[in-house]
Amino acid sequence: MEKQKRGRKRLGNKKRFHNIMLRFNDSEFERLRKICESYNLDISQRGVISPLLRRLVLQQEAEEKDRLPDTSNLAYHINRIGNNINQLVKIAHHKNLRNPNSNLQNEIQKTNRLLHALLEIVMTEQTV
Repeated sequence: MEKQKRGRKRLGNKKRFHNIMLRFNDSEFERLRKICESYNLDISQRGVISPLLRRLVLQQEAEEKDRLPDTSNLAYHINRIGNNINQLVKIAHHKNLRNPNSNLQNEIQKTNRLLHALLEIVMTEQTV
């Protein structure tokens, strides 16, 4: 007859090396206590909370949160639009024009429409 080993089961390569310490305020601790009671666990006993939290955290599917869109590309295009406007204004001032000609006005309106379209795209991506 083989002698049975006593004590805790060995984890082998599943040994846990990383630890995380949590602190709770009174209301959070009360919620945790109620969760433990729903599982018929005594929160004051040693070794009860860690397995419960591990099970609750690791068995749930991760929710993908709404992430902000990549605004670096949008900022790049806005900067380019600003550069174009600055160049147009510089040319207008260089030619001693008090009011920009119709082509300059059309370009400004076009850049405003493009900027508005870009902002609408970003806003719809944030709501989706």
